[in-house]
Amino acid sequence: MRHPAPSNVTRGVLLMILAILLFTAMDATAKGLIERYPAPQVVWARFAGQLLIVVLILNLRTGPLLRTHYPWLHMARSAFQFGATGLFFLSLGHIGLAEATALTDINPVLITLGAALFLGEKLGPRRIAGVIVALLGALIILRPGIGVFSPWALLPLGAAICYTGNALLTRHIGPREPVWTSLLHASIFGTLVAALALPFVWVPISGPDLMLFALVGCLGTGAQLCIIRSFSMTEASIVAPFAYLGIVFATFWGVVLYDQWPDRWTVIGALVIVGAGLYVWHRETRAARPS
Repeated sequence: MRHPAPSNVTRGVLLMILAILLFTAMDATAKGLIERYPAPQVVWARFAGQLLIVVLILNLRTGPLLRTHYPWLHMARSAFQFGATGLFFLSLGHIGLAEATALTDINPVLITLGAALFLGEKLGPRRIAGVIVALLGALIILRPGIGVFSPWALLPLGAAICYTGNALLTRHIGPREPVWTSLLHASIFGTLVAALALPFVWVPISGPDLMLFALVGCLGTGAQLCIIRSFSMTEASIVAPFAYLGIVFATFWGVVLYDQWPDRWTVIGALVIVGAGLYVWHRETRAARPS
């Protein structure tokens, strides 16, 4: 199997890092909203905001770009994305942002294995090593056995499985269709499904919170755009380890927004995660260069 070009590897990695930064910013904003509003309402705002933004950008191109040769794959991908978002948002009302992110970040392991099983990507020792070392960094931060693993912890674990399915289908569909097609299908699916719960849970939104609801939609749209482009140009198992940076970013947002400072173990684990990601990036860009 040919390695992706070095430029594609670099762009794919940078897009993944930006996507994770935007995702964690969205999660941090959603955590504050979920303290005052039902989670299904925040989930609906996330997808409805994306739908509105994409339609405004595309305007008259919305109809043509909605057409697809893979309707069932888009439906499955959209369902996985909705599951990942919904389960993670539900967990934020019961466990901390950094803990939920750490539990969700088993997904690079699942993506790397799934890419080898279903997409035919090479599962070499360097990729395996990068994933395992980054996972160890996540465990250093999480430190299992201190009470994080409550029944609510099953929600971010379920989100990780859904995110994996979404990533693998994105990698499969992404190179074959415009990025806007995936964004449209996911936002329509998420908006309609989440709307089913609104009559039962709706809480009137206060004026100042309207901007936060809009911000959730904007951040989610930007993150999805980046992650689809990342998986479209680079093998899933190359960029997967960089999802561990979500723990680092989530810790940052926790400090800035909620005054939750990391301890020394969080700092050590973050350094391990960043080191593992840089190692994979370095090795893959070297391997992609012509001999």
